[in-house]
Amino acid sequence: MIFAVVGPSGAGKDTLIAGALAVRRDLRLVRRVITRPSEAGGEDFEGVSVPDFLLRRDRGEFALHWQAHGLHYGIPKAQFAGPGDVIFNGSRAALPEAVLVLPGLRVILVTAPDAVLANRLAARGREEAADIRERLNRAGFALPGGISATTVINDGALETGISRFLAALQPVRA
Repeated sequence: MIFAVVGPSGAGKDTLIAGALAVRRDLRLVRRVITRPSEAGGEDFEGVSVPDFLLRRDRGEFALHWQAHGLHYGIPKAQFAGPGDVIFNGSRAALPEAVLVLPGLRVILVTAPDAVLANRLAARGREEAADIRERLNRAGFALPGGISATTVINDGALETGISRFLAALQPVRA
């Protein structure tokens, strides 16, 4: 199985993915390539320059790529090889392409109320107030037509969020 985890910034996608990886040893994380310095923190990603990213994209190294918030994001094809289920932090806007290039893709939408998102975004300290407002405005961005997802509300204790996330992974494994 291939799982794409999508949702607004601050919903806790990376935190829930990390929690699931600690429990599900058969689950493998696809490490994204992002045009952001590796020292920026947050998720475990490969930071590259824009020219390097574009070169890799043009070579066909990415199964999926998109732009958001002034950055380029790529999902390397090579990381899908191997045993076990695969999970990656994706983009709602990139889902139409994702379902075409990744047959059988399962989508998990992680979200939280706006107040929770705002607090989390402010706490991570990467965005200015105007950027946070912009991200909150996009939080309600609907999934593209024809895309179905399992929704996980991550609005409380970490253990509750991880439990809900693990439950969302289970039905598609049956």
